Amino acid sequence: MTGLELKKELKLACERFVSAKLETIQKTIQSNKDSLDSESKSSAGDKHETGRAMLQLEMEKAGQQLSQVQQMKLMVEKINVTKLTDVAALGTVVKTNVGNYFIGISIGKVTVLKDDYFVISPGSPLGRLIVGLKGGDEFSFNGKSQKVIHLF
Repeated sequence: MTGLELKKELKLACERFVSAKLETIQKTIQSNKDSLDSESKSSAGDKHETGRAMLQLEMEKAGQQLSQVQQMKLMVEKINVTKLTDVAALGTVVKTNVGNYFIGISIGKVTVLKDDYFVISPGSPLGRLIVGLKGGDEFSFNGKSQKVIHLF
């Protein structure tokens, strides 16, 4: 697999992650709307009001999650996997003596062709250390020194 094919595969993993999150949140919102509608048809006094208030809180929470996932989606759309680079940035695969990283969104470990890649956000603590590095550069994270062996 070429470097560009690997980058496309890792971006696809990010897209799948965002799509799954989006689907889950949309189902939650719809379920809460349905419950709110059924609560409206009931009139059990204080219990009714408490139930509606709880559903409102759940709707607000789901709305915040939806906003976060939409931000992730925008970030994924910005990932350029059509060119190779020699400086770590959004869309770069970074291989170190300790592990492999893909700078995209924070989704954790992804396995591509039996190799593990940690998909991290450029705004994460580790991402901020890696962005801007070139091959041969060193950095330290959680007390572990790492050296960039190769990036593209």
